[in-house]
Amino acid sequence: MANEGMVRRVEIDHNRFRQIVRGRIKKDLHRFITQGEFLTRKGRDVVSVPLPQIRLPQFRFGRSESGVGMGEGDPGTPLEGDAGSSGGGPGGDQAGEHVLEVEVSLDDLAKILGEELELPRIEPRGTRRFSAVRDRYTGLRRAGPESLRHFKRTFKESLKRQMIQGTYDPAQPRIMPIRDDRRYRSWNMRLNPESNAVIIYMMDVSGSMGSEQKEIVRIEAFWIDTWLRSQYRNLEVRYIVHDAVAKEVDQHTFYHLRESGGTKISSAYELCTKVIEERYPPSEWNIYPFHFSDGDNWSGKDTEKCVRLLEAELLPRVNMFGYGQVKSAYGTGQFKGDLDEHFKADERLVTSDIQSRESILDSIREFLGKGR
Repeated sequence: MANEGMVRRVEIDHNRFRQIVRGRIKKDLHRFITQGEFLTRKGRDVVSVPLPQIRLPQFRFGRSESGVGMGEGDPGTPLEGDAGSSGGGPGGDQAGEHVLEVEVSLDDLAKILGEELELPRIEPRGTRRFSAVRDRYTGLRRAGPESLRHFKRTFKESLKRQMIQGTYDPAQPRIMPIRDDRRYRSWNMRLNPESNAVIIYMMDVSGSMGSEQKEIVRIEAFWIDTWLRSQYRNLEVRYIVHDAVAKEVDQHTFYHLRESGGTKISSAYELCTKVIEERYPPSEWNIYPFHFSDGDNWSGKDTEKCVRLLEAELLPRVNMFGYGQVKSAYGTGQFKGDLDEHFKADERLVTSDIQSRESILDSIREFLGKGR
């Protein structure tokens, strides 16, 4: 019983620590987003979050033979192994900042983002769903592996048998299960419907889009991915880059490619339409195209073509279409104004003005706040 009580206290302390970490992340979410601190530490299902001034208590067993305040020595004498003499500079008078790397699941990160931005849950569209197999323990059997033995039900069966046989003594209660008393958990395979979604990222990689603009896109895409993965079990991501010509690329190329040509946005919208037609029928997929550009297009005629493609091909097929205009020193910013003018009453198209990293959080709220 003492061990069980200790385990419970450890679990309580661990849960309390997790709540402290969660609260700290939520408090500093804006800083984490603007600095992009999660991105380089992303694993498959978790990220490591650097949190200053939070330490996880540790116990060390054994007796220390030396340490601070033990043994002979004069005040100011360096301890053995002290790195102060080789630090490369004078000693400071300020406390150092202690940083703890804490692992947080992407699901928890999505919940924090949703709570902070008050994002509504998404209602999937489309009539078809993939079915995934799930094992659930829904019954009991008389045979099975000992690891699945149901203790309470075995105890009850044994108690009932002894009471019926008249062998149960309330003064000296002893429950002795026999083979026929044992009960084991059994499971059934169930098919759970799961919605499918695809994100199609498009980005202008012409000469006017610099490294800072691409870093802003990378940070925002990470958080969009994180939220949508919490809403859909099956999520795919496709990447399209364009200058005057569009092409589909992998993730690394998407964020690192730099071209020097002009900008023809319609080429990206045409390729996006082709990708949807060939691989992602709207009856089976929830489709989320996001286009990032500095708003500079080749000509007004190409902008008119983009409007026609959106009206006739893209908007009827997608859950929502997001256009993020990233400010640059060379972009005119005209394209967002044209889209706002043509689609001001259409909720399927959401535009966002991303002036700097400080605008990323508001941009994510604009894109995902409709719950589409």
